[in-house]
Amino acid sequence: MRLALSLGARGLGNTWPNPAVGAVLVKDGRIVGRGWTADGGRPHAETTAIKNAGPDAKGATAYVSLEPCSHQGETPPCAEALADAGVTRVVVAIEDADPRVSGSGITYLNNRGIEVEHGLCEETARDANQGFFTRVALGRPAFTMKMAATLDGRIATQTGDSQWITGIQARAMAHQLRARHDAVMIGSGTLAADNPTLTARLGGIGNARRPRIVLDSRLRIGLDSNLVKSIVDAPLWVVTKAGAHGEGQLAPLRSAGAEVIEIAAGADDQIDLTALAAHLGGLGLTNVLVEGGGALAASMLRADLVDRVAWFRAPAILGGDAMPAIGALGIQGISEMFEFSRKSSMSAGPDGLDILTRKI
Repeated sequence: MRLALSLGARGLGNTWPNPAVGAVLVKDGRIVGRGWTADGGRPHAETTAIKNAGPDAKGATAYVSLEPCSHQGETPPCAEALADAGVTRVVVAIEDADPRVSGSGITYLNNRGIEVEHGLCEETARDANQGFFTRVALGRPAFTMKMAATLDGRIATQTGDSQWITGIQARAMAHQLRARHDAVMIGSGTLAADNPTLTARLGGIGNARRPRIVLDSRLRIGLDSNLVKSIVDAPLWVVTKAGAHGEGQLAPLRSAGAEVIEIAAGADDQIDLTALAAHLGGLGLTNVLVEGGGALAASMLRADLVDRVAWFRAPAILGGDAMPAIGALGIQGISEMFEFSRKSSMSAGPDGLDILTRKI
């Protein structure tokens, strides 16, 4: 099963709106087929593994990181494909939360006389597809807040100098993190300060399905920005307040190839992040990496939209007059603080990387 989970992870960032699934077929103690969800969500992992196994699929055991689908979509049901291929046993890591499946894949296999076990490596499988499960349950993607900060939680000096707080290894890992998310999101402050490109610049990693999302209430993004100039490499979604700008302001961005998304303002007259999250979920996104500065980080926390934190820790201190990773939250008592659980810690050259999940 761990191999199936590892194969499934290869699809992270490229399979939305579908989950990233891995499948392994084993017969007589040897692997005869393997597969993972292809870019765009199809073909599914099971289909690829069956094709890879050929006639050896008959009598094999299938290890699948998510319950095989049982409904007719753009491709035939995977549960049916496994049964038709002659697989005699299926081991499932976790049931599919999609109401179109949700146990019916297992029921179908049982009805076809196939032995089914489920629950092997269940928590690992849930973590691997947290974004998919979040979208099914809450109608929005899971958001990962990424920070590259000093030991005292600072992301730039008081003058805005931030390049580079972390070293080359940490920055390479940050690009890997981008590649495992469906989209990358920043605010207008980061746009103005850094003029970033936000692509995953790694050998062999494509960006054609990874939108860069910019929250820009005042529509300050310029046509000469790196984000606009790199639209040919990766989509650009500019989010602004509904009704705040005329078509004359929106048309140049659209002509340049950007998608302009208008979201109603919230009570603070800023883009309503909860409404935006629901809109992104409706578009099919499952995992969004938030790389904004302190203002966006604080807004995401206040909106209860931070599911994970990826904290790159530099062994350095900038002091209280430097820019904080998270802006003011107005917390009065300890009982109000946002709490997280550490899932993993690792080295990134001289820096460290902590992955944390929100305590519920």
